Amino acid sequence: MAGQQFVPRASDTAPLPAVGQRPVPQGQPPQGQQGPPGPQGYPAPPAQHGQHGRQGQQPQQSQPNPHRQQAPYGWQQAQQAQHSHPRGQQQGSGSAGGPPARQGGSGGPRLLAQAGALVAVAVIAGLVWWLVRHDGGPGDVAAPPSEQQQEEPDPLTSGEFHYQTAGGPLISDDCVANSYGKVVAWFENHPCKRVSRALYAVEHEGARALVSVVLVTMPSANEAQQLKLTTDTDGTGNINDLIRDETVTIPDAPNVAQGEYASKVEDTDVIIVEAAFFGDHDDADLLARIGSDALRLGPVLR
Repeated sequence: MAGQQFVPRASDTAPLPAVGQRPVPQGQPPQGQQGPPGPQGYPAPPAQHGQHGRQGQQPQQSQPNPHRQQAPYGWQQAQQAQHSHPRGQQQGSGSAGGPPARQGGSGGPRLLAQAGALVAVAVIAGLVWWLVRHDGGPGDVAAPPSEQQQEEPDPLTSGEFHYQTAGGPLISDDCVANSYGKVVAWFENHPCKRVSRALYAVEHEGARALVSVVLVTMPSANEAQQLKLTTDTDGTGNINDLIRDETVTIPDAPNVAQGEYASKVEDTDVIIVEAAFFGDHDDADLLARIGSDALRLGPVLR
């Protein structure tokens, strides 16, 4: 029309699309660019490419359900990224959006294995300790109970004759006061350390005898030998028996100093035995055997 200026519309000035490319509607971002940010800070979906399948064709898109509430695109992307990792692995702190994956745990089986190992060590240690206490070592063999607990034989009944205690033992450190004859003077020059005296009764084949046993301990073995030589000599005296000094009273007790005599030295100890029969019994050989056998009673007086 005359007098009117022509004003072109926006659609008239838009550039023509290339061959095989659909025109981009107004308000849609260009191809290959991100759209505006999604809700809650998640990134928006990327712009759709122009080529899908065959060149120049646009894939058909399903129509959204108007009754179904769509989740934001960013949240769906985070969920897919989380499920793409194997179970038990933790995503890096730089993952966009989603919460960290749950750490897989193997503490239960490991703790059970450690506890079992500790129990095994305790059992083995207890077994070794029991073996050491009862066997004395891995290579030792425990002796039978009868051998371990074997009692020492009783000197009174373990010899040829069996003896019963009739008096004592009586112990003193004064040999001068408990001797007679020349032995008294000898002890004054050679004091003893200890003297122990006892009386025993013995019966054999109807014969009954009284036995005096004296144990004298000297300071040295040499003095013990000298004492034995002195008492072995007739007429030199001896150590008092318990009947002679009236320490013990036994009816019809014989005078043992007039009977059998025997002596023995063991290191610093001198054992002196005197024996005599009760009544009128006379058997010199038997009395000599009793005197010799009674020497083993000396250690009983230590």
